[in-house]
Amino acid sequence: MSAPEPTPDEQKRLDAEAKANEDAEQAALPYKWSQTIKDLDVTVSIDAKYKGRDLDVKLTRNHLKVAIKGQDPIIDGDLPHPILVDDSTWTLETVPGGKEIAVHFEKVNQLEWWAHVVTTAPKIDTSKIQPENSNLGDLDGETRGMVEKMMFDQRQKEMGKPTSDEQKKLDILKQFQSQHPEMDFSNAKMG
Repeated sequence: MSAPEPTPDEQKRLDAEAKANEDAEQAALPYKWSQTIKDLDVTVSIDAKYKGRDLDVKLTRNHLKVAIKGQDPIIDGDLPHPILVDDSTWTLETVPGGKEIAVHFEKVNQLEWWAHVVTTAPKIDTSKIQPENSNLGDLDGETRGMVEKMMFDQRQKEMGKPTSDEQKKLDILKQFQSQHPEMDFSNAKMG
């Protein structure tokens, strides 16, 4: 017998507890990270005395290492998903209170959220990610067209009307019928 579904208030409390635990796990990591659907950024705070030559940073398709030479790595692990190495970078920046190693990944699959930066780190619940509202104007032409078509088809379905693909088939059929009035389509079954 399965446990009864939690009430909305209990679910809110459980979600808040899970989020608090997740936040605590993430805060304990020696780095901060954020992501969009297309890319991911990691920042590691280090002492201001270090220069680029003191660092050992390696990005490969499936692995990340961030270390200060002669010390245990700050991050050294396999990535959960591949990155585009040629489009990914790292920099050393001076910030208030020290320096920061900033690592930027371009994801190979730009339609998925990552649960963690490296597979040994605690995961976040990717189902709870609230993506930033993206503006259709920010998308490239092909992606924008695809999204607009999906939105149109969704609205058409909600109104019980044909989707763009179904409408295209109906238009082709009408055109064929008008070009061939001698044919009888009265008993034709569409499906």
